Amino acid sequence: MTHASDRNGRRRHKTVDNRAPVPGLGSRLAAVKLLSAIVDKRASMDGLLDPSNGNPAWRALSEQDRSLVRAILQAALRNLPIIDAFIDRLVTRPLPEGAVALRHTLRIAAAQILFLDVPAHAAVNIAVEMARGDSRNRRFTALVNALLRQMIRRRDTELPQLQSRLTNAPAWLAELVETAYPDRASAIFEAHRHPAAIDLTVKNDAEGWAARLGGRVTPTGSVRLGQIDGPITELEGFADGEWWVQDAAASIPAHLFGDIAGWRVADLCAAPGGKTAQLALAGASVTALDFSANRLKRLDENLKRLKLDAECVHADLFTWQPARAFDAVLLDAPCSSTGTIRRHPDVPWTKSPSDVAKLADLQERMLARALTLVRPGGLVVFSNCSLAREEGEDVVSAILESHPEVDRRAIEPALVAGLEEAITAEGDLRTTPDMLHDPDPVYAGLDGFFASILMRLS
Repeated sequence: MTHASDRNGRRRHKTVDNRAPVPGLGSRLAAVKLLSAIVDKRASMDGLLDPSNGNPAWRALSEQDRSLVRAILQAALRNLPIIDAFIDRLVTRPLPEGAVALRHTLRIAAAQILFLDVPAHAAVNIAVEMARGDSRNRRFTALVNALLRQMIRRRDTELPQLQSRLTNAPAWLAELVETAYPDRASAIFEAHRHPAAIDLTVKNDAEGWAARLGGRVTPTGSVRLGQIDGPITELEGFADGEWWVQDAAASIPAHLFGDIAGWRVADLCAAPGGKTAQLALAGASVTALDFSANRLKRLDENLKRLKLDAECVHADLFTWQPARAFDAVLLDAPCSSTGTIRRHPDVPWTKSPSDVAKLADLQERMLARALTLVRPGGLVVFSNCSLAREEGEDVVSAILESHPEVDRRAIEPALVAGLEEAITAEGDLRTTPDMLHDPDPVYAGLDGFFASILMRLS
């Protein structure tokens, strides 16, 4: 006990907490703040975890703690419906509606107990300290302790039941996937439970680079590494510009033009530049357009590392007036990113059906504009990484209906050798996260992608 004086000079008692700091408490407090920002405020996880401009709680962490917090967040977001169902099963009465901070504390602890290689009792002890130190949750300290210890005891029997019974997605996403892919919805949701592999597009000699980097070559020609230790920038070949990171599905649209050596090609929405690099590597004269100056700067830096050339243009697609028409245009349009949930598990919690509708409208307008930029007989490849038909098949159907001067060119199986199952009845490309099967989930799957080839007839 120490003493202090108030403004009238009277002595008052001041309680000092002499308890030693709890190891790991700071990282878990940061995890709760970040989870709250994602789920409650729909903040992008990439933005929150940006090393320079991200959330202050994140930037204050050591590199070791950042790795742990990232793993906790990803586990929580990948399994949030299951975690919530487990919590609700263990409480004798529902948690108060306003106890949002309490639920996030329980979610962070549960993610460690159920899905990570973290000592379970340490996760419990830290969660109890978190509750004790939060005036909103202090009265629930005993509940936190009892509930999480029950979770440890019942984990092995009840977790498999919940995983087999529940759709591990928010209601809006579950409806979207189950409606669009009734025969493979469960496989897609299962794929979402696993992190995405790391795929590389190499300039040449995919087999050789796979051997050097300990990976394997996918049917699409990418080098798949699975999970790696340490920064990817330290791997052989990065500094020399021999390869770049690009999901196997994302590498397909640029191949759909066929032989483009000597063609004038525009890559719209080009940053960060993976597709631009593919087009340049294929021998095209490439114009890379992007609305964001910062993203375009990053694209230019990537091209310099890769020792590839393209004309970079900072402009708005809807007002840009190139000097003459292109032979081909690649439009990888902004989308809801629902095909990338394996690598961006925040997407189910930061996007909504209204986002899908708004983006589908934007994509249709962008595609109509892109078609004006090619010569008669020129090609436009339209693509995006959404699972929603509204952002893919429906956009193309609307364009074909309203533009009689445009026709669809069916994708030839040879252009997607090894992934022929992704060609739709209409002749478009539709990949889903459960494709590229492998018994080891580290090497299985790819992003959900849509692509269509359109030709301007006149």
